[in-house]
Amino acid sequence: MKNRAKCKLCKSIIESFHDTDYVRCSCGEIYVDGGNAFRCGATDWDNFLRVDEKGNEIAIKVEKNISSKPTKHDLLKMLDEMITSYEGLPPQAMINPITHYDFLSALLLLSSILKGSLKEDN
Repeated sequence: MKNRAKCKLCKSIIESFHDTDYVRCSCGEIYVDGGNAFRCGATDWDNFLRVDEKGNEIAIKVEKNISSKPTKHDLLKMLDEMITSYEGLPPQAMINPITHYDFLSALLLLSSILKGSLKEDN
């Protein structure tokens, strides 16, 4: 399946072809990103449809679990997974610059871990 979606509001069909290809619909309601990584997002998921190779529209189901926050253990596991992911990159990728999204993700994760430690100390 391709990383393709349709916006129910503006009827735009958008597709991301490679890992740095970030595409928004014409009204800005939905986006696809990452080519085969299948990253996507929406202001309101009710307006997001997947589109397969044959042009079939596929409704998605988004499960929201707003009651649980990650534990300190979960956050540390995420950090370890991020480190392992970067350690597994080929040598030529290790010299490429990171994006601000990459850096922000790392900072947010570290901040969450440290804030959890501060709460435990009090």
